[in-house]
Order: sequence, then structure tokens, then C-alpha cells
Amino acid sequence: MLRGLTTVTLYADDLMAARDWYAELLGLEPYFVRPIGGTPAYVEFRIGDYQHELGIIDSRFAGRERREGTAGPVTYWHVDDVEGGFARLVAMGAAVREEPVEHGPGFVTASVTDPFGNVLGVMYNEHYLEILGSRAGA
Repeated sequence: MLRGLTTVTLYADDLMAARDWYAELLGLEPYFVRPIGGTPAYVEFRIGDYQHELGIIDSRFAGRERREGTAGPVTYWHVDDVEGGFARLVAMGAAVREEPVEHGPGFVTASVTDPFGNVLGVMYNEHYLEILGSRAGA
């Protein structure tokens, strides 16, 4: 079911400061910015040999765990069917953390807390499939 790493997301109370800090660290600007209400709500960098995604989300969109100070980064694994994968995880005893949410065409996420207290994210990510396709032809 889990095909490969797609995205690691972090939260920041000051998204613009986090964007600048990571841009300096990585030596590149984010390739994607999603504004909501005219203000950036999400920025994303592609890094490494496989162009993995590092996303930073404005904390105003964080879930309950973050607001309570108990959340860390969420690692998302590509799945071909987020709804089906999410349902399977819940059926296996994982607790719902985030129901499936579409963040734009080609990007759907969901997350659970596994029975051992770990956050597990699943995501349909068209960029993962693009990179996979480009590697297959190499």
C-alpha cells in the first residue's frame, strides 16, 4: 500500500520566517506557494536526488495535536487510493487524525495515529508519480 515517501510537512507560527530560513538552509526558493486569503498558507520545496517535498504549513491550519503542543512533522507516503488506504488503516485500529482532504488537483492527504502512537500520513501526490515516471525512463 505505501509506495514511497512523498512529502514531509512541518508547521510554523511565522510561515514567512520559516520559508526564509529553509530557503537559506537549502539554497533555493520554494517551488510552490499556496495563498489563502491573500496570505501564504503553505510553501513547498523539492529537495534531494528524488525531489522529495518538504512542505511548511501556517500553524493556523494545524490540527488539535499541534495546538496542544504534541505534534511533530508528518511524513506522507504515496498511495494510489487515499480513501481506500485511509479506511484500511482505520479498520486496522488506527485513530483518525485527519480525514482525507483534497489540497488541489492531484494532491489528497489523510493521516492517522497508529495503535502505537505514531502519526502516519498517506497521500496521493501527482509529483511522486511524475518523478517515478521520469526515473523509470532513465
